[in-house]
Amino acid sequence: MTARTTRARHRAARRPVTPLTELAQNAAVGRRTAVAAAGGALLVSTFGGAMAAQAAPMETGPAKMNSVDLNALTSQARESLSNAPVVTVAPDAELSVEKSAVSVVSAADNEDYQAEIAAQEAEEAAEAAAAEAAEAAATTVSTASASVDVPASAIGNSVISIASRYIGVPYVSGGGSPSGFDCSGFTSYVFGQLGISLPHSSSAQAGYGTQVPASEAQPGDLMWTPGHVSIYAGGNTMIDASKPGTVVDFRTIWQSNPTFIRLG
Repeated sequence: MTARTTRARHRAARRPVTPLTELAQNAAVGRRTAVAAAGGALLVSTFGGAMAAQAAPMETGPAKMNSVDLNALTSQARESLSNAPVVTVAPDAELSVEKSAVSVVSAADNEDYQAEIAAQEAEEAAEAAAAEAAEAAATTVSTASASVDVPASAIGNSVISIASRYIGVPYVSGGGSPSGFDCSGFTSYVFGQLGISLPHSSSAQAGYGTQVPASEAQPGDLMWTPGHVSIYAGGNTMIDASKPGTVVDFRTIWQSNPTFIRLG
């Protein structure tokens, strides 16, 4: 007879399973107990004598992750909102607006504006007067040219050429500019442009230059008689500022026995 040796297998000690009746008793005495069963995921909990049972499926995968992320964002948003500064305005606060006085001056009382208008009107009046004088001078020159023939010998003469520029300028007593001439003012102005200085006096001008006989007189010579001086234009003509009420023009010599003086 063969002896059989039997080895006993030792099983790990198992935790005793608590019967449901004991769970109920524990719940009755206020113990905190939890049991999880595989498969149905039965959760039995006892909290302070109140027992609740809930069967909930396990949440896994993207749906679970999305739920966690949304909760995290909501938590951050709430925290940012709670930390944001709060601006408060008192209920009795008042808005203050600074006011400045505005003064209005009428055009009639505005001195700068009136001065500007006056200056503009004066300029327009001066332009109109100049245009009228130019027209009158052109008419005078046309009349003079028709009434007095200027000798050919005077054409091209520098003195006559300069003097003829001022035909039509009115006679003005004591005048010595293109705005008005008297006899000696006219001759001194014309010769002055040729570099010959003459005093503004007819009697004083008689002492300048060299006297020449009438037979040797040439256009551009000074022609003098007591109380009057002019410029000889050749033949029986002269150019001068004659007397009040006239203008600079070519004229027939009206003096008897004038003195001819050559300058330069």
